[in-house]
Parts: sequence; structure tokens; C-alpha cells
Amino acid sequence: MKNLIAILFVGLISFGSFAQEKKVAKIEFKTTVIDYGTIEKGSDGVRTFEFTNTGNAPLVISNVKSTCGCTVPKKPKDPIMPGETGEIEVKYDTNRVNPIRKTITVFSNAETPTVALKIKGLVIDPDKTSVLEKKEKSMIEQ
Repeated sequence: MKNLIAILFVGLISFGSFAQEKKVAKIEFKTTVIDYGTIEKGSDGVRTFEFTNTGNAPLVISNVKSTCGCTVPKKPKDPIMPGETGEIEVKYDTNRVNPIRKTITVFSNAETPTVALKIKGLVIDPDKTSVLEKKEKSMIEQ
């Protein structure tokens, strides 16, 4: 009888400890990819990734890194409370005429501690014409 009571007591205590919910932050982005599309050299290169803390603990973004110096991310300074939203601002140097393919890595205390965000697009210089366009133009003029 004593053994049965002891087993029931241990079972109730262990069941109670499993029933307690672990406090954890969760980060959920509206989108993990931003497409700049085709933009002109010198255009506004600032874009924003929006996210929500869907967990039950404060979310702290400890660091945000980009794959190169042409992309500068800015993280929130304060913790994001459960249910609240936040933003990670990304500024791409649009004076670089090239395709855009960059990754921004977000480090936090969330259940998934690292998240990769991506930006893509194409920066063109409207003052310069391509070799193909020049060839087509000279053929029309002849």
C-alpha cells in the first residue's frame, strides 16, 4: 500500500512538472525574402523585414549580420514582448550596378536561434546602354 501511494505521489508530481509550459520566444517573419525588382542606380535601398514574437517570453535579437559590406542591417534595440511586432531594417548600397543576392542572418534567443533572410533584385544604370542595345540602335540607324 505504501508503495502504491509513493508511486501515485511521484506520478502526480512528474505530471505537474510536464504540465508547466516552458517560456520561449518565437520569431515569425511576414516574409524571409525581399525582392527589390529592377531598380535604378542611386535609388532608395532601404527595405524592412517585419516579424512577430509568437512565443510567450521576450524576444531579444542579439545580432544581425550580412554577407557583405554593401548591405547594412539594423536590429531592434529593445526586447520584443510576446505578441508584439518588430522590424529589421536593411539598407543595400544601390550605387553598385549588379544583381542583388545577399543573405542577412538574424541571431536571437528564439526557439530557432538563427534565421536567414534574403534580398534579391537588380540595380541598373539608366545612363549606360548595353552592348546589345547599342548594336540594335546602330542597325536601325543604317
